[in-house]
Amino acid sequence: MRAPIACLALLLLAVPVMPAQAPATSPRTYKAEPGPSIVTATLLDWHDAARSRQVPVKIYAPATGQGPFPVIVFSHGLGGSREGYEYLGRHWASWGYVSVHVDHLGSDTAALKKGGRLLKNLREAAGDPRNAVARPLDVRFVLDRLEKLNQGGSPLSHRLDLTRIGMAGHSFGSWTTMAVAGQGGTFAEPRVKAAIAMSTPAPRQKDYDRVYRDVHIPILHMTGTEDDSPIGETRAAERRIPYDHVQGADQYLVTFQGGDHMVFSGRLMQAERPKDPVFHSLILQGTTAFWDAYLKGDGAAKAWLANGGYAAVLGKDGRLEEKLR
Repeated sequence: MRAPIACLALLLLAVPVMPAQAPATSPRTYKAEPGPSIVTATLLDWHDAARSRQVPVKIYAPATGQGPFPVIVFSHGLGGSREGYEYLGRHWASWGYVSVHVDHLGSDTAALKKGGRLLKNLREAAGDPRNAVARPLDVRFVLDRLEKLNQGGSPLSHRLDLTRIGMAGHSFGSWTTMAVAGQGGTFAEPRVKAAIAMSTPAPRQKDYDRVYRDVHIPILHMTGTEDDSPIGETRAAERRIPYDHVQGADQYLVTFQGGDHMVFSGRLMQAERPKDPVFHSLILQGTTAFWDAYLKGDGAAKAWLANGGYAAVLGKDGRLEEKLR
């Protein structure tokens, strides 16, 4: 399995400022600003006794508003952690979701830092098949724990709508997301109803229709024209393979013009690129609309996503493709 690198931390969202005299035909944005709910962030260190494995999580949740709330499980990229991708977790939670960010030991920040051998550690973690097995099993364990958490004895008790679960991830986390969605058929999780896959690595197997034949849920795929793998062999043009070969459910593909592999999570030993804040705003708008459409059943959100609203907001900064069933 080829697993690309992901970053450790994120820059806060900076929404681009519209011109003072914006034309009347300016595209209408979708929940680009934080929502009305105050957001809490809770660290929990869970233990999977069946696997003798720690599974730490960070949970972003609305402190206000009517529940129960749909749940999103987020899987970080190689070298990341539960502390990363905060701009996504906080934004989604502010609009009425509980976002659970999982720390995958063995392919996380601790694995990255061992002995100060950054690239060597990354390549070893990416090539270790135990990590590929552990990650989707971490997700399954987290879903089991959330069911128990919802039953009582927690501030989140009876506030989780576990009939409406989404899965999202970046890079190695996107591979994890696709595995949970049914890629390869081994780790499919029927409790997950929709997914967002950012920078998905191309599979080794070339029989793509067979690889993706067991994926039957709506997915928003995201990539960029410069989304080559810093670690691994996936080229930017190959990121569209899942979109092209998943059948039987609504699929969307966003390709950001000039977007690279790091734009979804932040920068590792790199300076922020000038357009990162623009891309972050577009990511937040598209992902929130997708969750609203496919986890909350919001027809207006789906119309904005599918009928030209998102494409108009993307403008020259991205291209939206869709396959609607």
